[in-house]
Amino acid sequence: MASQSCWRCLFRCPLSVYPGNRLFSTTPAFLASPIKAKKTGQDSNAPRKGVKSLRIRKKSVQKSGKPPASGERKAIRKRIVLSNTSALEVKGMRDLNDENMTDEQVRGTVVGLPGPLVSQLRAAEAFRTGQGWGLFRRPGVLMRGESLEIARALEDVESEKKVLRRIYTGERGSGKSVMLLQAISMALLRDWVVVTIPEAQDLINAHTEYAPLSSTTPTQYVQRSYAASLLSRISRANATVLSKLAVSLTHRLPIPIRPDHSLLELADFGIKDPDMAWPIFQTLWDELTSTDVARPPIMFTLDGLGHIMRDSQYRDAAFQPIHAHDLAIVRHFVDYLSGVRSLPNGGAFIAATSASNTPSTPSLALALSQRLHSAKALSQQTLIQRKPIQRNPFVAYDERVLQSITPDLDVAELQGLSREEAHGLMEYYAASGMLRHKVDERFVTEKWTIAGSGVVGELEKAAVAGARV
Repeated sequence: MASQSCWRCLFRCPLSVYPGNRLFSTTPAFLASPIKAKKTGQDSNAPRKGVKSLRIRKKSVQKSGKPPASGERKAIRKRIVLSNTSALEVKGMRDLNDENMTDEQVRGTVVGLPGPLVSQLRAAEAFRTGQGWGLFRRPGVLMRGESLEIARALEDVESEKKVLRRIYTGERGSGKSVMLLQAISMALLRDWVVVTIPEAQDLINAHTEYAPLSSTTPTQYVQRSYAASLLSRISRANATVLSKLAVSLTHRLPIPIRPDHSLLELADFGIKDPDMAWPIFQTLWDELTSTDVARPPIMFTLDGLGHIMRDSQYRDAAFQPIHAHDLAIVRHFVDYLSGVRSLPNGGAFIAATSASNTPSTPSLALALSQRLHSAKALSQQTLIQRKPIQRNPFVAYDERVLQSITPDLDVAELQGLSREEAHGLMEYYAASGMLRHKVDERFVTEKWTIAGSGVVGELEKAAVAGARV
């Protein structure tokens, strides 16, 4: 029971006696800290307009290794591998020589290129990237019908001392560049002097310096650096033949030329001094076309004909584009290709168009189509009368290009392989280990049809597509 005295105390001291007491207490306003005013203007912490307030330091990327040297990327891009040690060696494979190149028995078979010939072809830059040389143990070429035809034509040129002028055309992958390589191989095996322009685009893309030639109308322009590289290819590819030929004419050059100098030494003078490259090339050409002494025939080839049948990327003094035919090296080739000039000792001037890297040249397309149309009309004259191909009135044609493709110029269109030639090619693929399938008539017909009636580039893709890396 609670004590009554405690209740009495409460009654004695009621809460109402102390009116200032409350059930809770607050801090007086005068004891509180003063409220700080917000900063405005320049004292504000807010970021200014257009000023980045968040600054994060980026981690620097550490470069591992040294950067590629000058020209290293281009060398890797243009590197050509001619052998594959993992591929099987084809037993019983015959080598190409000057005796069997016209033999009908080698038609439809793949023949190998001898080692010394491969070195000469590499020096002439006849091999191209993307041709599949690195898939097989050693380089080899298919002897198709056109290969035997060009071999017989070169044999007639050598015996009759005439000039063969031809242009190879066709769709992409039809083997135009390889046909040039076969013609070069046959000429080298016959001890001809071979001059090559592996890529005509290098002549007109304004990547080399140029200068006008005096006493030329219209003004021609010489590319000294390219002339030096041209002499280098001639010297390395024909070293054996040129070393046996001596200077026979008298020439006016800034450097002394002795009669006992060989043509190989003459070419080396232009290689060492690019300023003398073009005069040395003209001197070398005069020596090779001389009739005073016995000289071998000459073969001059050019790949990518469409590039030199239009305006180049060079500019004259009035900043007008220079036509490709006004370049001295191009003019030299076109004069012989069109028949304006001839070779007294015989030779061949062969060009090939490109379907993968070609500019728009309506004049060249018209001229080639007219030549092909005329050839077909002559072969089928008794069957059908063909109407000549007319010009498009809405297209501006280049008369200089049309005049360079003369009516007597031979234009050959490469088409697909025959089934017999496709069969021999796929047997070579199987013997090399690149094709793991039974090569029978059904398989050959299937791949031949898929490849667009035997287009050799498409046939390789259809047969050995899995072998490429």
